[in-house]
Amino acid sequence: MSQEYDRQPGKRVQGRRQYEPSHLEQPRRGGDDAASRSSRSRTRRKRRKSGFGPLLYVIFVIGISALLAGLCWVAASDMLALNKPEHYATITIEEGATLDQVADLLEENGLIEYKPVFKLFASLTHVERDNKITAGTYELDTDMDYRALISSMGKGSASRKAVKVTITEGMTLDQIFSMLEEQGVSTVEKLRDVAANHTFKYSFLKDLPTGDYHRLEGFLFPDTYEFYMGGDPLQIINRMILRFDEMFTDDMRNLAAQKGYSVGDIANIASMIEKETDGTDQAKIASVIYNRLENSAAGGTYGLLNIDATIIYYTGRIPVTSADTADASNPYNTYQHAGLPPTAISNPGIDALRAALSPADTNYYYYALGDDGVHHFFKTLRELENFTASQQLYQK
Repeated sequence: MSQEYDRQPGKRVQGRRQYEPSHLEQPRRGGDDAASRSSRSRTRRKRRKSGFGPLLYVIFVIGISALLAGLCWVAASDMLALNKPEHYATITIEEGATLDQVADLLEENGLIEYKPVFKLFASLTHVERDNKITAGTYELDTDMDYRALISSMGKGSASRKAVKVTITEGMTLDQIFSMLEEQGVSTVEKLRDVAANHTFKYSFLKDLPTGDYHRLEGFLFPDTYEFYMGGDPLQIINRMILRFDEMFTDDMRNLAAQKGYSVGDIANIASMIEKETDGTDQAKIASVIYNRLENSAAGGTYGLLNIDATIIYYTGRIPVTSADTADASNPYNTYQHAGLPPTAISNPGIDALRAALSPADTNYYYYALGDDGVHHFFKTLRELENFTASQQLYQK
């Protein structure tokens, strides 16, 4: 039989041990039990509610990822020219155009869809730094990705449009510039600006004052050229001057120097020959010009060339009237101003240049066009007047 000690000191009791609940197992009261159930219910609800948070986060992340993936795919499709409808466009990039302006052109013409993406790609590939885009007119299409578009707008690109232009003998600067503008090569304004103000390195141009584009008259050699459309006006003009420089050989320069004339003087004389002849009597026309310039006392012309074409060059009017020949305010009036006109009056070909260097040996000081359509040459003014009086062409 077990024994227990009374909780009071010194007293032991005998008998079965009685169970006494500990403080951890206190009886549950009705109110406490309800509170406990309510607490457990709230905990479960909290747990159920908190379960939606991670789910929403996952959905959000997936949505953002899908959106970003979609945007990346759209940008990549534009960059790589994927799934684009077939489309062709011709664009002209002006000299000095910025990357932003080029991107605008591409977007406006339906060649790219996202300008910021193109600019980012161009920036990463150093397009502006390396001058990969050149002024000009280009034929492009939507099969070209960004890299192909950029390379197709560079120097030597097969997509760069070119046009053949034929400059004929005797054309003036104004006529040449207008034709180049009509062909889409450049504009009259840009060509005139370069002709007037650029300092060219050619020896025969180094002393020409700037400010007037007519100073290059006579130096744009007539020929057939292939020019890029929308090209650099300086390169365009320089090609024609370079051709003149090539055609006016060292032997021709030496011959001009022996005669006491500059290259510009010969071009000036040749320009008048070009305007005054049909090509069959250039050497005779040249002889009249030189006789008037160099032997004016003998011919009684006093150095006056009396060439109608110089007046027409300035006034643009045909026919020349007595009022025109009397107008001393016209610097190109060779009836009033002795010697050569201020500039050439056209751009002569090689035959006129050779005639200017090798005139016929004559005593002619006058010539006139007859009813037969050819020039007749005379030594004296009386001979000229008798001839013109006999021609129906001059009766009016």
